[in-house]
Amino acid sequence: MKECITAVEEAFKEYSGGTARMPTRVSIPVPDDHGWMGVMPAYLSVARSLTTKIVTVYPTNEAERRMPSVLATVVLNDVKSGRAEAILEGTYITAMRTGAVSGVATKFLARPDANVVGIFGAGVQARKQVEAVREVRNIHNVLVYDTIPKRAQDFVAELSNQSDLEPLVASTPGDVVRRSDIIVTASTSTHPVFSGRDMREGTHVNAVGSFTPTSREVDDETVSSCKIVVDSLDAALAEAGDLIIPLKEGVIRREDILAELGEIITGKKSGRTSELEKTLFKSVGLGIQDAAVARLVFEKAKSLGVGTHFDFEK
Repeated sequence: MKECITAVEEAFKEYSGGTARMPTRVSIPVPDDHGWMGVMPAYLSVARSLTTKIVTVYPTNEAERRMPSVLATVVLNDVKSGRAEAILEGTYITAMRTGAVSGVATKFLARPDANVVGIFGAGVQARKQVEAVREVRNIHNVLVYDTIPKRAQDFVAELSNQSDLEPLVASTPGDVVRRSDIIVTASTSTHPVFSGRDMREGTHVNAVGSFTPTSREVDDETVSSCKIVVDSLDAALAEAGDLIIPLKEGVIRREDILAELGEIITGKKSGRTSELEKTLFKSVGLGIQDAAVARLVFEKAKSLGVGTHFDFEK
């Protein structure tokens, strides 16, 4: 995770500096089967990574098929020739890079003394979110809330094996919010998962679960009371219901979105400026994150001599 956080941070520097290319994600709803597919190409000049990710989200997979709700494949192309260099299993890469971007955002936006994390959602992504936040802050306590209590209990049981952590299943959303320095929303909910009225001063929120214009995990109170940073302004205004809905309703203005994360990283704009202000990082997920982590995975695979070799031309 530490390597992924570094790679993703460098990708955002490229994006802010103009050496990355990334069109807005192409989204295809599959309403007959309650699914969604996204196609995400990206190019990082400095990292020498050219990728396309195909990702699907089928919320009913876990219950009906015992499969992950998010599935992905990444194709990595050679930058010089354009030839396909690798096909990578992208579901784990997606989890790692989404965790990593929260790690980067937490590094630049959360209070330095933040040590309690509250997690909404107890799936695969929640695990990577905790892993990433722990890389950049000295976390002592983790509070977990999931609408399926058994999932939250299983997650806490896993975390209990780490002797330096005190994980706990939270009984209510308010219990999570009132006790947390850092809040992470990594759910599949289409409606706000907590009340912003319960947030303490100085709280940082990473909202990473929702990614469509009509779904949201954070409410008007949260959005209106926080300094807002996004992964990409264009992507957020096209896909982030957490911001699109309050913008349409006049709760916030376009000017209330402070910056893109890359602008904070490179010092073009200031992030947290006081211990008391509340901050919100909204991410819908970007192709540059996949490109950064896919290149990292490929280079490590080559150095370790792992993977299956094949030739498309035969």
